[in-house]
Amino acid sequence: MALKGLTRNFKPLEILSEEKVEAIHRGVLEVLWITGVRVEHERALKLLGKNDCKVDYDEKRVRIPPALVEECLRKCPSSFTVKARDSRNNLQIGGNTLYFVQAPGMSSVDLDTWEPKQVTVKEHGDSCRVLDALDSVHMLCAYEFYMDMLGIPPCMMTLEGLASGIRNSSKVQVGGTTHGSETFAIAMAKTVGSELLQELPSSPPLTLYSDVCDQTFAFAEAGFPLQPLGGAVFGGTGPATIAGSTITNNAELIAMIVLAQIIKPGIGIHPVDFCFPMNMESGSPAFGAVGAVLHYMVFHQYWRWLGIPASDCAGLNVNTKSIDFQSGYEKALSCLASALAGSNRIYFHGMVSQELTYSDVQAVLDDDIAGWIGRFLESVEVSEETLAVDLINQVGPIPGVYLNTKHTREWYRKEQFIPKVADRLTYPEWQKTGKQDAFGYAKQRLDEILATHKPLPLTTSQEVEVERILKEAREYFIKKGQISR
Repeated sequence: MALKGLTRNFKPLEILSEEKVEAIHRGVLEVLWITGVRVEHERALKLLGKNDCKVDYDEKRVRIPPALVEECLRKCPSSFTVKARDSRNNLQIGGNTLYFVQAPGMSSVDLDTWEPKQVTVKEHGDSCRVLDALDSVHMLCAYEFYMDMLGIPPCMMTLEGLASGIRNSSKVQVGGTTHGSETFAIAMAKTVGSELLQELPSSPPLTLYSDVCDQTFAFAEAGFPLQPLGGAVFGGTGPATIAGSTITNNAELIAMIVLAQIIKPGIGIHPVDFCFPMNMESGSPAFGAVGAVLHYMVFHQYWRWLGIPASDCAGLNVNTKSIDFQSGYEKALSCLASALAGSNRIYFHGMVSQELTYSDVQAVLDDDIAGWIGRFLESVEVSEETLAVDLINQVGPIPGVYLNTKHTREWYRKEQFIPKVADRLTYPEWQKTGKQDAFGYAKQRLDEILATHKPLPLTTSQEVEVERILKEAREYFIKKGQISR
């Protein structure tokens, strides 16, 4: 039985006409054939060349014919399953279902000073346990947050993060590898009977580096679903216009899809949008910008038109450095817009600022926002029971009341979303009970989770095998000179 996501019960919001979507697609096809993409991988170049692509081996440039693009897009399934180590947490990606995954942060953050701080391996595990407990977190990107763990060499960071996620949560794991670590990540997932939804980041503009090609081969051959990820900055690594950067971004993603479908026809594909305008005052990505959200909405309309489930990083659209009013509106508005636009998954929980800092308290607060959005997507049920005409006639006018009816007892929890950490007290109650706010309630809930939540543990043999794989990876990196003894 698959873990239940959030169901969108109305047509997604479309901000472009079909003619404009088709114009974007024509632009993508033209760029892939006329300009092409740089592919820094000999095996990929040869394979693409054998499949009707025009390959310049000196420039490492691949021009992909429109017919091949269309053929490979048709091979992408409209939905697919990702296996968790607990089959009850398997996810079916696609259709009208929205899932949430936590957003990354290089470091934790001091809640008094808002300065970044390193974490221990135990603290990383505790954060995974919190995410395992939160209702609206459907999968973990455990390898990608807290990438600054004390005592862990950089080349081992993604593997140690993945191991921490596997040990402390039985939900689906998003995969990401560096320094040639994909062999060990695949082995770890297979050991616990799961799959990884593997991230494949492009390098804007229009380039696929050798690492991402190695990962595409490894994970496609293992049969794991893939998520190509684009990260153009409008005006920097992509055109300044939303439409133009949509074309370059999608061209990069589709180049990876073509390679993946040649390697493993029919493999599950889940493209991810991680694009932002450039802040022209500083040169940095403009986190919190409405332009990023508009790009997500165009992105989702395009991939729905192709019939391929897609996701985005709306929860990373945060520029504030603390958990404050700005954080709330940047996160909530960005994610609501993406959800309305038809996103199948959003990176959301926990990130405080600019993919740099992460907080468990923020993740607990975000659980309420995600739940609110989920209830909104469910829309309004109109049936004989919800219309309640017989009940209305029975209760009548004043002094009639609905509070004591069976209908109210049965329906209020279905109709209402009840947040777990919001201040919902009356003003007199609030004054009498310490004047607590949502931030304080979130801290309390976090303490309760850490004190009581026990994720499904690995078996003894699984734990031994995971540790063996980590040891083997460390030896591999020692031989490569990336870890000193």
